[in-house]
Amino acid sequence: MMEEGILDEVVESEEVVSADADVQDSSVDEFAQIREHYESGVALTDDETDRIADVAVEYLRGILNLFGETHSSIDEYDGDEGELILDVSGGDLAVLIGRHGRTLEALQTVISTLVSSRLKFYYPIVVDIESYRSRAKNKIEQMAINAASRAKSHGSSVKLAPMNAYDRRLVHLALRDDPEVTTHSEGDDPDRYVVVTPVKL
Repeated sequence: MMEEGILDEVVESEEVVSADADVQDSSVDEFAQIREHYESGVALTDDETDRIADVAVEYLRGILNLFGETHSSIDEYDGDEGELILDVSGGDLAVLIGRHGRTLEALQTVISTLVSSRLKFYYPIVVDIESYRSRAKNKIEQMAINAASRAKSHGSSVKLAPMNAYDRRLVHLALRDDPEVTTHSEGDDPDRYVVVTPVKL
């Protein structure tokens, strides 16, 4: 299938770029100070976050090139939870989103793995394409609000459809300030789902 072929290519691209990362890892640890600041809770400077963004964009650009997308633009901005968001636009990018965003999930996993390997610490990065995640985020947040309303009106828990970890987190965040419901996840991936439960007042 086309989507499976694309996923295979993304995984193979990780191996190619990882080899390059291994070579760079043998040199001076250029991100030691940034890692120390981040892990100690010190706010990173604009220059430090720019350096992290440069690494992420470098790897993302390399993978886009493998797909022949040499003229796509990559916008960088900060998310609501402090994550770095890279939004790709321009070109024929639908194939990199895939059915239900599965190829995009694989692409994000590759980028996160490569960047973490290079930095030697985990920094939250979200890869988006043509604002696909942004549109999906709005739908998921509305779904969460609707589920909370049903849970409160019926007085019973509401189980949402299985979601990936990123989407489940969006549900938890969307309802965390609602004192009338609680949320938790159940099941095992890829069938793990969120349960919205009304608080008994």
